[in-house]
Parts: sequence; C-alpha cells; structure tokens
Amino acid sequence: MSPCGPGRFFCTAGRGLEPFLAREVRARLGATEVDCVSGKVFFSAAAGPGELRKLRSGERLFLLLKKHSPLAVTANKGKMLHEIKSLVIEEPKYWLDIISVWRNLHGHEGKKGDVARENPLALKRKSEEETNTASKRQKTEQERDVVSEECQVEAGEGCVVPERISDQECRTESNTSSEDPSKDRGENRTANEQLSFSFRVSCRCSGAIAKILTSQEIGRAVGIALMKQCGWRADLRDPDLEIFIHLNDIHSVVGIPLFRLPLANREYIRTAGLRSTVAWAMASLAEIRAGAFVLDPMCGLGTILLEAAKEWPEACYWGADISDSQLEGADVNIRTAGLMDKIELLKASVKALPLPSESFDTVISDIPFGKKFKVTNDAQLLPDILQEMERVLRVGGTIVLLLSQDLRKRMDGLTCAGSDSAEAIADGTSETATARGPSVGENPSSVVDGVGESFLSSRHTHFGSLVPDGVYGVSLGKTEAFIYKYRKISAARNQELSGTVLKELES
Repeated sequence: MSPCGPGRFFCTAGRGLEPFLAREVRARLGATEVDCVSGKVFFSAAAGPGELRKLRSGERLFLLLKKHSPLAVTANKGKMLHEIKSLVIEEPKYWLDIISVWRNLHGHEGKKGDVARENPLALKRKSEEETNTASKRQKTEQERDVVSEECQVEAGEGCVVPERISDQECRTESNTSSEDPSKDRGENRTANEQLSFSFRVSCRCSGAIAKILTSQEIGRAVGIALMKQCGWRADLRDPDLEIFIHLNDIHSVVGIPLFRLPLANREYIRTAGLRSTVAWAMASLAEIRAGAFVLDPMCGLGTILLEAAKEWPEACYWGADISDSQLEGADVNIRTAGLMDKIELLKASVKALPLPSESFDTVISDIPFGKKFKVTNDAQLLPDILQEMERVLRVGGTIVLLLSQDLRKRMDGLTCAGSDSAEAIADGTSETATARGPSVGENPSSVVDGVGESFLSSRHTHFGSLVPDGVYGVSLGKTEAFIYKYRKISAARNQELSGTVLKELES
C-alpha cells in the first residue's frame, strides 16, 4: 500500500498560528484527520490547487509522502544514514505514482511545467530560460529567504540545502543506474523520461539527530541515492522538484512543496510590513460582518487591512497613520491589490482620531514597538491609545491588538484577571481562548452573541468598558508577541460585572 494518499498534506506555520491554521483547513477545505504539532498542521482534504492556494494562515504547503516516529539515534553515522535513505527511497513505481499526484496538484507551474520527452522546442525553451537567469536567481533568493524564516519556527533548527553534487559524481551515479534488460519497452521509456527530471533535497534537523548528522550530510546521501534509484539529476538552483525532509525528536517527515513560493507570499502586497499570516489571524478574530466598519488606527503599510478586505470584502475599511511614508506605502499596496474602493486612508494620530465616537464595529491594529519603530518606552503609549480606540468603538464591538512582551505586561496591569490567567491563555491551555476565532467565510454573529458569557463574567477590566476576550501568543521570527482581543460592553453591563466580581471576592 502506498504510504501517501493523494489528499494528505501538511502545511508549516509560525509558532502560535497552528490553531488558526487548523481551524482554517477545516472551515475552508472541509479537512479531516487534522493534527497539529509545533510548526506544522497535517490534514486530509479533497481539494484542488485553487482551493489550497487560498489558505491564509500557513507558510509552505506540502504533499505528504511519509510521516514516521522519530528515528532511533545511534553513534553509527552509516547506520543512521541508511535508515534515513530507507525512509525516502522507494521502488520507481512508487515515485512515478507520487510524481503523478504532485503534477496534478502542482498545476504545471514549474519552470518546464511538465516532465516530458525532449523535442525540437526544448532548445528554444532552454534559450529563453537562459535569458531569464537574473529573474530566476531572484526567485531562488526569495525562496531561500523564506526557508530561513521558516527555520525560526522551531528553536535551534538549521535549514540547509545540500551541498552541490559535483558533475563527476553525477555522471558516476547516473552510470551506475543501468537499465534492467528484463524491463519492457514502456518501462524503459519512462526511465528515460525521468533522466531529464531535476531535483534537490532540502533537509532540516533538530534535536538528538542533529548532534550526530548535519543537514548537509543527510541531503547529500539522499540526493545521491535518488539519482541512483530514479535516474534524476541534481539541480540546486531551479529544480523541477524539491524533496523536503524534516527530522526531529517528534517525528520524521518527508514531503514535496506544491508551490514554488510560500502561501504567505501574497501577490497583492507590493511592500510587506507585518507578516501576512499574523495579520490574517488577527483579522479572523475580529468578527467582521458584512457592512461592518473596520478601523486600523496605526495601519502602517496596511497589511492587516489588506488581509481583512481580501477575506471579508463586504465590510468598509479605514486606516490611519501619522507617518506620510507609511501612508504612501499603504496606498501603493492598496492600489496593487485593487482595493481602492474598499479601504480609505487618513493622516491622523492614534491619540486624537478625527472620527465620531462609537462609529466603528471593529478596531484592529499592530501597535508599533521596539527599536525598529524608535519606540523606547512602549508601555506609556497604551492608556492613551486604548482610550481613543474605546471611544470610536461601538458597544458590542471588538478590539484586536498585537502587543510586545512589555506592552503585554502593561496591558495586564490595566486589567484584573479572574479565574483565567493571561499566562494560561497565551500558552493555549484555556479552551475559551483557543476556540474564539470564527470560521472562515462564516457570519460570526453566533460567535459574537453566544461566546464565552462565563468567560466574560470571570474577567473584569479597570479600563472603561473593554472586557478581555482572549490572548494568543505568536512568533514574529526572533520576537515573541501577543494578540489581545477585547470586547466593548455598555457602562451598565460593566457595573454589573464589577458587582459580580466584588461579590465573588468577598465570598
């Protein structure tokens, strides 16, 4: 039996975004057998390339070939390399079946688009490719940059493309894979077609195995074995196919990327600001309805607004910022995305917004922090920012903020926690917090009306009418951050909650 079904996938995700991705694949793809581990979500789905491309909270999407328990670690390098090669290498028919599935899902978007016989047009195509060398190098650099970012998903990991296999080694290994005379003509023809198929092996190791073998050693051994077994040729710059191997103390995973560029690389964003996956996750918590008014009072380059408007286009979006350069960049992004009729921009300070009170249903923002934004004392900003956000928000509306560690401490100081601690919620141990996000494309009114009455009543804010409604820890590369969600309640309701909390404390 083939170890891989045509509908079994896995997608990488930034730390903290795994629950968002798991909910998304269920809601958007009707996925089953969803399994989350650190940095990855495994799932089964009967979905085509168009549907798979719509995933917004994931990084890179793979066709799953193998998922095994961790390899036994020994001091014998040769034995371990043999076990790793056995994990990847299969009979040629297995690989032909896998390539067939991959090609159907891949949509023939590769550089050659197909594994085909040589024909008179090949030289012409090759010539055209040579004229686009600079463009290809740029794409390769982008891919490697993305891989570097993905390496930060799990602490201490190294992600290295195998060392280049020399031409002499390629010729030697190709010669060793002589044709079996017992094969019929059809099989020989298939083998000949595979000779023109290029590949590379990307390997990532962490944990105990990384202390014995390097990613380069594993990638090199598997690459040579694949050339010998399948007759493929190594191409580290622009291969037809990439074999991805990830070995750690949790599992051993082998997969094939479905798309050349990560899902997180949005074609509609000219200049990137906040990571698009984090921006989408924030928007997914905001309970955006059709006809709602949504504000980002510190919009920067507009990434959050772009992600929200693309996913929930029936709402009206406003962005404000004090910086002319940021607003110019946001305007370029909005025009690139074709969302000029959806998003309005204005120059204003978040501490004095020229907007009527209670005029927005949702306020969502990445609050600038740290040296990048020349903010030396983040915590002093929060009271004024929250006060103005609270003013323009309607009763029943939501606020979603991205905060640094220091801002989080200040935020916790402005609130009084009840039965659920912010630490527990940030760590994902609170069921209420992890179940808060609405389903993709679903009217979130059921979430707004019925969610967490007991949760809301167990927490009370000392800051006006804003009630905490969930905290989520996420990673921004080397920086840890937190998504805070608040809901605005009426003054009468706030007093009622205050009385309830006081009674609980007295008892």
